[in-house]
Amino acid sequence: MWYVYIIRSIEFPDQEYIGATEDLKRRLPEHNAGKSAHTAKFVPWKLVWYCAFPDKLKALAFEKYLKSHSGRAFSKKRLC
Repeated sequence: MWYVYIIRSIEFPDQEYIGATEDLKRRLPEHNAGKSAHTAKFVPWKLVWYCAFPDKLKALAFEKYLKSHSGRAFSKKRLC
């Protein structure tokens, strides 16, 4: 399974990050340890939403959509 997820900074609640991974239980601690350049300055993070996909291509396509302008509007209104 592949997962698309949204995390939100605890100290900077306006900061959100959208990502995709095959191992969600490993990925969140990596974000909180500062191992991602995109999220290191806003640690700690909490998981606010995720969705499982049967294959990588579908997950990456949905991640790309959520990172688009209309996808961000959708996620604000419907997911988080």
